[in-house]
Amino acid sequence: MNARAQGIFLSARPHGETAVIARILTEEYGMLAGYVAGGRGRHLRPVVIPGNLVDAELRAKSDSQLPFARLELLESRGPWLSEPLPAAAINWLTSLTASVLPERQSYPELYTVLKAVLDAICGAPSARGWLGALVTYEILLLRDLGYGGGTAPQVSGFDDAMATFDRLFTPIEKHLLAGTYGDVMSARTLLRTRLAKISGTENS
Repeated sequence: MNARAQGIFLSARPHGETAVIARILTEEYGMLAGYVAGGRGRHLRPVVIPGNLVDAELRAKSDSQLPFARLELLESRGPWLSEPLPAAAINWLTSLTASVLPERQSYPELYTVLKAVLDAICGAPSARGWLGALVTYEILLLRDLGYGGGTAPQVSGFDDAMATFDRLFTPIEKHLLAGTYGDVMSARTLLRTRLAKISGTENS
């Protein structure tokens, strides 16, 4: 496998002393996994941050071999990871996507929407500007993986987005994350707790 594309960095799992196994969502190739030598070193540590936009080059001698990946940072989400609410949203979206999408299967609409949601999280003054887009992405993810049909409904206003966010908890847990480790869903629970401070409701 030889591929080069821009992508959204989703996750980094430690491997050996300094390397990571990276998962990157690209528009053309779908989600790709690759071995990043020195991924935990000083030079690459700012690159392998979930949500970052990267230029990725992956090379492998055969389709059965884990590709070696070279990454170049295009856009960093690092500055927003010090803010509790944006950090929780970015962590949830990237963890969910890395956990449920199959490798090397293209989902161009999901890529486009996820990038737009991440841009909104980092650009809007509050969650009122991006929560509707976040739940739209969740709905599209359920649909594209076979657990819903039709187009995503229009979400009007923050209260409607919160209600939809709560309603999607069960189908995401039951269908998308069934059999996975609970720490993925705990990222959504943390996001809900932080969203409650905006909505003024503490019910989850």
